[in-house]
Amino acid sequence: MEKQILTFKSGNELAALAASQINYHVMGYYPITPSTQVAENLDLMCAKEECDTVLIEAEGEHSAAGLCYGASLTGARVLNATSANGLLYSIEQLPVQSGTRMPMVLNVACRSVSGPLSIKGDHSDIMYALNTGWIILYAQDAQKVYDMNLCAIKIAEKVKLPVIVGYDGFFTSHQKKRVEIFEEKAAVARFVGSNKPEFSILNTKEPITIGAYMNEPDFINNKVQLCLAMDEAKQVIQDVFDEYKTVCGRELQVSEGFYTEDCEVVMFALGSSYSTVKKAVEDLRNKGIKAGAFTINVLRPSFFDEICNYCKSAKKVLILDRQVSYGCEGGNMSLEIKAALLKMEHSVDVLTRIYGLGGKDFFVEDAIHFFEEGMKEDAKSFDFIGKNEGNLTYSFKKYFEPVTLSDSDLPSLHVEYDTKAQCYQVRGLNMNETCGKKKRMVPGHGACPGCGLFVNLNLLLRAIKGNVVLLFQTGCSMVVSAPYPFTSYRVPFVHNLFQNGAATISGIIAGYHQLQKRNQISSDPITFIMVSGDGGMDIGMGCAIAAALRNEHFILLELDNGGYMNTGYQYSYTTPLGSKSSTSHVGKNHFGKPFLHKDTCAIMAACNVPYVVSASESQPLDFMSKAAKAQKIASEEGFVYFKTLSACPLNWNDDPSSEPQVIQAAVESCYFPLYEIENGKVNITYKPKEKVSVIEYLKKMGRTKHLCDEKYQNIVEEIQKEVDRRWERLKKLESLD
Repeated sequence: MEKQILTFKSGNELAALAASQINYHVMGYYPITPSTQVAENLDLMCAKEECDTVLIEAEGEHSAAGLCYGASLTGARVLNATSANGLLYSIEQLPVQSGTRMPMVLNVACRSVSGPLSIKGDHSDIMYALNTGWIILYAQDAQKVYDMNLCAIKIAEKVKLPVIVGYDGFFTSHQKKRVEIFEEKAAVARFVGSNKPEFSILNTKEPITIGAYMNEPDFINNKVQLCLAMDEAKQVIQDVFDEYKTVCGRELQVSEGFYTEDCEVVMFALGSSYSTVKKAVEDLRNKGIKAGAFTINVLRPSFFDEICNYCKSAKKVLILDRQVSYGCEGGNMSLEIKAALLKMEHSVDVLTRIYGLGGKDFFVEDAIHFFEEGMKEDAKSFDFIGKNEGNLTYSFKKYFEPVTLSDSDLPSLHVEYDTKAQCYQVRGLNMNETCGKKKRMVPGHGACPGCGLFVNLNLLLRAIKGNVVLLFQTGCSMVVSAPYPFTSYRVPFVHNLFQNGAATISGIIAGYHQLQKRNQISSDPITFIMVSGDGGMDIGMGCAIAAALRNEHFILLELDNGGYMNTGYQYSYTTPLGSKSSTSHVGKNHFGKPFLHKDTCAIMAACNVPYVVSASESQPLDFMSKAAKAQKIASEEGFVYFKTLSACPLNWNDDPSSEPQVIQAAVESCYFPLYEIENGKVNITYKPKEKVSVIEYLKKMGRTKHLCDEKYQNIVEEIQKEVDRRWERLKKLESLD
């Protein structure tokens, strides 16, 4: 028995702790609520030199999965963590991992799958993974998250299959519990053992090919082997669980039953709800009702015999599903349990209730109500717990009048093409006239004080005439301004996920032109604007480049707040080098974000689009002049990329009232230069009278203030060198005809 100690931690913290004790070689990941804390905590442990795992933040979950696959091919031990749409975005890669028999571990803090957008916990994501060929363990509580993570890598390497450890998002992932952990990493090393991969892509003396093209019958045989491996896993899982008990004293079971020996009615619940159901069973037993409960801790492979054993004395089986398979009168657990019960000699009535969707609380009273309702002869076979029938006489309420064409008119403003200068010229831009316009956003939203999102968006919209349709990618600006059933917009507004905004608005534009062509809608022109930020130009960059290459007619506004702020400030590819964030801690061998900030304007300019621009709230007239030109060019020529630096006081760790000075320092240091590229011609629109050092910008934010320390002088010098290089390049490009 290895020595253990008591601690007080959440499921996410324990997943990270187990990873640090295993000391994985590589973690590839992408931030998504509520699983992000796994990477955040592991990064912090690395900064404290408690482990030496290399953490690589990919630009999206699909790439993170590919990164993990590549690392596993070398024989390295590999970890990932994700949730919800992140799991779905990566799911194409999951059968690649299992089909080539590469072990690794993936923690899934389960969450609602969008849309509509919800970040709360249910099981709608994990069920998509059932047919990917991965072993799936499911932890009821924080203790089991720790225990299963230690067992998972051992199981994976024994059967050569990847393993998911799932647990309830926000319930198990964030709630802290008293748990036992191994005091020494050496104890974990002794249990897990060393990895001795049969093959490695790095073996140049005996080279192998992995993932070759297959025809039948080889492809069929590959799937047969996967089935055989899953069958083998049943025994391996039990063996590893038994071995684990000998070193820690805690028993892990593939399934669990509670008062099932003589029960007349038995209820199934997966994950954290099982403890709630057990309490309901105790209350009913005290009333003389023979109730029971059971759960399964391993979703794949399936243990049908155990399920039948728990139901053998029951007349009714009540199934709680925290997910729904539409049109099947239940979720995946209902379908699985019904399939298992076909093996029983006698038939039982099976009732299903969908509960807890979108993180809706599930109480003991709810479980008791289902027991009592389920025992009635006329009980529905399928229903929802906590559903709201709604107001059947409801009609849409108009909270405010929309912006009309006359509301948005700017009579003095004209944008005309100057044939001599070979560029568009803005004339008659009047600040007072733009201030007098009815805003396309109503007063009031949920953003933090000092947030730059709506300052910049309003500056853009003030100089744009006529009808506007807005598309927002997921991010702070969307969440704080469009909480159902309300909206902050007087114009049409749509949301889609980070990685797909540019494609979605491209589809809207295609539909618009087709409907116009067939005289099915008004011919009034519309300006289409896509709003991105919060790292949307990392995970969404490929999609945006595709729209740029197609030269779609819309404005893509990047509100660059220099991080993934919507998920709690993990670093993005536009975060300054050396910045502290929740995934780039500062330690002895860690100095913050490990690479330079991405130049998205240069990337988009390389696509040869008609107009690329950077603008700043510190120069509002320059900003609005570019906005007016952007509308004209988007209408007549095509794609416009419009980038602005958008303050985030909460995560920049500075005073909200100081943001104008912070933004101005970024401009004066040329960290954020103001310029436009119109059909390949560079025009710098603001040249500082005296260019200041980049440290004048960095020292104003808590996230980079540590760089003032002499020991980080080399980091500051690297940033300064790159800022100077980009500035000198811009000036040279401006001088070209």
